[in-house]
Amino acid sequence: MKKDRFEELTVSDYQDLVDQWIKTLGVRYFSELTNLGILMEEVGEVARIMTRTYGDQSSKPGDDSSDLADELADVLFIVCCLANQTGVDLTRAIKKNLEKKTLRDKDRQKNNPKL
Repeated sequence: MKKDRFEELTVSDYQDLVDQWIKTLGVRYFSELTNLGILMEEVGEVARIMTRTYGDQSSKPGDDSSDLADELADVLFIVCCLANQTGVDLTRAIKKNLEKKTLRDKDRQKNNPKL
């Protein structure tokens, strides 16, 4: 059985794939500010789905677009674009961020009476 090339995709692999996709099919990156705007649009689409699926807001008649997985993947794609454009190694950034959260918040949620 042939293995799917995305089966064991790492964050670094995905950053590289996005870069190759942009350079071959996308021609070039949009400017960083344009990509920031696109990120806001994509996050808004995630918010629309979440508020209608898990919140109190109802969908408009004929609004069938509710593929949360696809919208989250769009967010990840544009985050990778921004990381590539600004020289951010997301694997390193994620590790560093988790270390920060672990040190800062290791007891915070355990002692939260709201939880």
